[in-house]
Amino acid sequence: MTEIERGRAAATIGFAATTILLVLTVVAFRNDALESFGWQGGEYAYSFVWIALGSAVAGAVVKMAAPAPWRSAGSGLLLAGVIGVGVVIALIVVFVWALSNLQLG
Repeated sequence: MTEIERGRAAATIGFAATTILLVLTVVAFRNDALESFGWQGGEYAYSFVWIALGSAVAGAVVKMAAPAPWRSAGSGLLLAGVIGVGVVIALIVVFVWALSNLQLG
């Protein structure tokens, strides 16, 4: 495997790790999988936000501080984290827009 192929594989793994965690959080929310632990909608939302923010921060740190093959994994983590944060921001914007345009009666 060449250096470029290892870098791409590492970036894909970094991106996939965060994406899988975010998707599993959404699936757990949809199926109320952690209800036995007392989780409700807010806990899933906090989990999603922390995974996205943590991935973005960890990706930036890994990208700056790690040796060559791991820098690409940091890029994947950073990209997935930024996309996750973007999803959170988009959901907040849609929610606020819906509340501001809600007409009762």
